Order: sequence, then C-alpha cells, then structure tokens
Amino acid sequence: MSASQIPPATAVPGDDVPTLLVKIFGKDRPGITAGLFDTLAAYSVDVVDIEQVVTRGRIVLCALVTAPSPAEGASGSSEGDLRATVHSWAESLNLQAEIISGRGDNRPRGTGRSHVTVLGHPLTAESTAAIAAAITSTGGNIDRIFRLAKYPVTAVEFAVSGAATDALRSVLAPEAAMLGVDIAVVAAGLQRRAQRLVVMDVDSTLIQDEVIELFAAHAGCEAEVAEVTAAAMRGELDFEQSLHARVALLGGLDASVVESVRKEVRLTPGARTLVRTLKRLGYQVGVVSGGFTQVTDALQEELGLDFASANTLEIVDGKLTGRVTGDIVDRAGKARLLRSFAQQAGVPLAQTVAIGDGANDLDMLNTAGLGVAFNAKPVVREAAHTAVNVPFLDTVLYLLGITREEVEAADTHLG
Repeated sequence: MSASQIPPATAVPGDDVPTLLVKIFGKDRPGITAGLFDTLAAYSVDVVDIEQVVTRGRIVLCALVTAPSPAEGASGSSEGDLRATVHSWAESLNLQAEIISGRGDNRPRGTGRSHVTVLGHPLTAESTAAIAAAITSTGGNIDRIFRLAKYPVTAVEFAVSGAATDALRSVLAPEAAMLGVDIAVVAAGLQRRAQRLVVMDVDSTLIQDEVIELFAAHAGCEAEVAEVTAAAMRGELDFEQSLHARVALLGGLDASVVESVRKEVRLTPGARTLVRTLKRLGYQVGVVSGGFTQVTDALQEELGLDFASANTLEIVDGKLTGRVTGDIVDRAGKARLLRSFAQQAGVPLAQTVAIGDGANDLDMLNTAGLGVAFNAKPVVREAAHTAVNVPFLDTVLYLLGITREEVEAADTHLG
C-alpha cells in the first residue's frame, strides 16, 4: 500500500472519541488473549493500547479499544451488547472482567524518560515503597514495572516519565545507600539498545585478587605491599609513586613466578557470564589495569576481550628487575584509555560503560556514559553514577536492561 492509499489514522483517537478499557483477571492459560480479541472483533472496534502481565500464573490483560457504533458489528452491536458478550465469555473461562467507559487515549507521558533499575538481596516491600515515594517526590510517574531477574539478586526495572534523569539519580542515590539496595538511573532512548563498549578495571573487579599482592606473596613481602595498595586505593597516596614502591619490592623474583600468578588468579563470580553475554550481544569489552600485562594479556586471550592495557613488569635475564616499563596506567591513564578504546571501537563516549572499585578508577567512571562502582570504596560509590554492592559481576547486565531469562536463553541456544 502506498502512502496515498493509507486511510486516515483511527488507532489513536482524540480526547472526544469514546473508548472502553477492557480488563480481564484470572488464572492464566493459553488462548485468553486470542479469545478476548476474537470476542471484540465482532464489534468492529479498533485497538488503541494493550498491556498484559502474568504473575505466578495469574493474568491481568488490559485492552483499550474504541467504543462500538450502534450501526456497526454483528448484532446491532451497541456498547451494552459488547459488555454483555465480554462478561459472558469471561465467565465461561472462570475469569473476571471489568469494562470502564471513557474518552480518548492514555494521558500523554510527561517529558523526561528514565529507566530505574533496582537490585535487592532481598528486595523488601519497605524498600520498594521508599523508592516509589522518592520517584514521586521528583514529579516522576511510574509507567511500568517489570522483573529482570530473581537470582542471584532480585532485579526490577521502573519505567519513569515526567522527571529529569539527573534529578532522579540525585534523589535515589542517597535513598539506595540508606535502604541497602543498588539503584541505577539511565536515560531512556534508542542509545540504551545501541552497540556499546564496556571497560572494566581488573583487580577486585574482573578478578577477586590484587595481582601485585599475588606477586608479593612469592617475594615474602605481602603484608607490606597490601598496606601500600590499600592506602593508594583509598586515594591517600599518589598511584604512580605507590606503584613504583611496591614493584621495587619484587626485584629479583624469578620470571617463572608469572605463570604461577596467572594460575592463582580467580575470576569474580559472574565475570565469565558478563563477558560472554556482552560479546554475544555485539558489545565490545575491554580492561584497563594498574596491574600488569603479564596477567591481563592472559585474561584477554582467555575471555576473548577486545581491548586490554596495563603496566608491564620489566624482566631482564629471567628476573624481575623491580621496575615497570612504558607509560604508567594510573587514574588519568584509565580515562585516557577508555577514550582511546571508544574511538577504536567507533562508539560514542555516551554509549560506554565503565566498571571499577578504586579511587584510581574515578576518572574513567566519570568519563563513561555510565560509571558503575562495583563493591567499591566509599569515595568511589559516592562519585559514580551507580553502585553495585553484591558479589556477582553479571548483575551489571541488569543495569543495561538485559534479563536473566535472556542470558540463560542465549547460553542454552549457543551452548
């Protein structure tokens, strides 16, 4: 059909056009949706809107349709006839029906659209009530709520209109800290579904360990190195100075220790699932680390990462010299590398996601379109766009609107 042949639109009625909201409740079974619309078809009504939810085997089906004209339909079809027929059909299936008369379509949604993702372990009624009240306090309206995952955490998403994303974020961030849940607020729009670049820190993010501490254990100076590491991650020491000080303690170690450390590295729970799912969705994934290429190169190969950058331990005559070579990957360096990876990937910075836990990740988190503090230090949690405080890295997928069912379906289909 050409554009000139398309009839005038009737599916979006004006405010003066009579409409009916048909609501069906009851035990779900196959055929309910088809049966309702078969019943309505006899009255030549137009479908304006549909919403259906099934929770624990109970269906709520809502259909907004134009009211029938007395001159149309199969049996003199008036609104009264339609009501009687729908109620009769519903009763035959042990369902309940409610029909509400009105005019026009739904109220227009307010300007400003956001997705508010909530992760709870567990998610309580008290915290849900507080979150809903906080959204309302910004002038936002909750248009829809649905569950993204039931394990390893409960993840739900609120579709909100009528409030600016930044305003929602500023109100909900302190609420999340007080309630002990994780809340992410991102703007709605096509960019949420666009191809993205995800860049992660390595130590205590992609992996459970601090790599330099694994090396230090072989050198017998683990406690000393750990103390300097902790101070650096809290932002109390300059990263580059602390790096040189810690690496100097490794001087003289045999280079064979590199292979031993690689075997000792433990991926964070959910790390493989996160990377595998992102790659299957066409995302590009990279890591930046204040640790060492001797480990990140192996992780890049193992996980199929698109990008990886870290410091390099100098090895001469089969021994660690206690020095690093090349440019230092520090706080500013991580942000610079994020920009470089994004340029290489052809992805705008607004569509990048950065994940990290320490103070040296802050510039990277603030440069990305979405910065996620993962089990992070307080200074990082306060500065990042959102925080995840459960020990499962794949929960970041829910912040991107990816459901647990989609993850599992991809795993089943692709093995």
